[in-house]
Amino acid sequence: MEAEKTVTACVLIIGNEILSGRTQDVNLNHLAKGLNDAGVRLREARVIPDVAEIIVATVNEVRAKFDYVLTTGGIGPTHDDITNECVARAFGVPLVLDAEAKRILETRYRERGLELNEARLRMAHVPQGATLVLNPVSGAPGFRIGNVFVLAGVPQIMQAMFEGVKSSLKGGRPVLSRAISCGLAEGQLAKGLGEIQSRYPDIDIGSYPWYRRGSYGVSLVLRSPDDRRLDLASDEVAGLVRGLGGTPSEE
Repeated sequence: MEAEKTVTACVLIIGNEILSGRTQDVNLNHLAKGLNDAGVRLREARVIPDVAEIIVATVNEVRAKFDYVLTTGGIGPTHDDITNECVARAFGVPLVLDAEAKRILETRYRERGLELNEARLRMAHVPQGATLVLNPVSGAPGFRIGNVFVLAGVPQIMQAMFEGVKSSLKGGRPVLSRAISCGLAEGQLAKGLGEIQSRYPDIDIGSYPWYRRGSYGVSLVLRSPDDRRLDLASDEVAGLVRGLGGTPSEE
C-alpha cells in the first residue's frame, strides 16, 4: 500500500517591525495550528525584512520546496508595503489593478466616508493571474498565486483571511499528539527514549525540559497522523518512565 504523501508548508513573516522587536508576531502560532488541522505540516518559518531582493529570492526558494507558502505582512498602503509587487516579481508577472479589489475598496471607503486615494488604491494591485483572498474585517484583500497565499500582518485580519482559504488546502491526515510529563531529568531518559525513537521512525518524539515551583522535569511529546502507532509508542514511553522510577502523567 502506497504511503500517504506528507503535504508541507512554509510561513514567511515579512516586516522590519518584527525583526526590530517593536511588534511581537502572534500569527505563526495560529497558522501552525490551523495548517495542522487541515492536514498540512508546517516545516519551516522565516522572518524576513521589507527588502525587495530578499522577499523575491525567499519566495522563489520556498515555493519550490514546499507544497504551500503563506506570507504575512506588507500588503498595506504605505511605501514599505511591498509584498504584492515582490511576489509579482518572483512569479515574473506584472502587478495589475484588480477590478474586483478596487470595487471592494471603493465600497468600503465610501461607507466610511473616506476617499480611495492613490495610496489606498495600491492595495487593489495584485500579480496578474492571482485570485483574491477576501478580507471580511477591513476590506483590503490578499491573494493567491500558484502555491503562495499572501495574507495581512494584522492578526485579526490575517486570521479571518486564513479561515477563508483553509478549506482550499489539500492536506493529508491531521497530525495527532500525545504528551507525557514526568519528574525525571532528560539525561535519565535519553538512552531509552532514543531506543524507542529507533523503533518508531515514523513518529516525531521530542523532549522538552521544564522547571516550575522549585521542581524540574520533562515533557515528552509524540506526534503522528497514525493514532494506533501513536498509542503504542506512548505506552512504551510511559513504561520507560515507570521503569526509571518516575510517574508518567498525560498533559
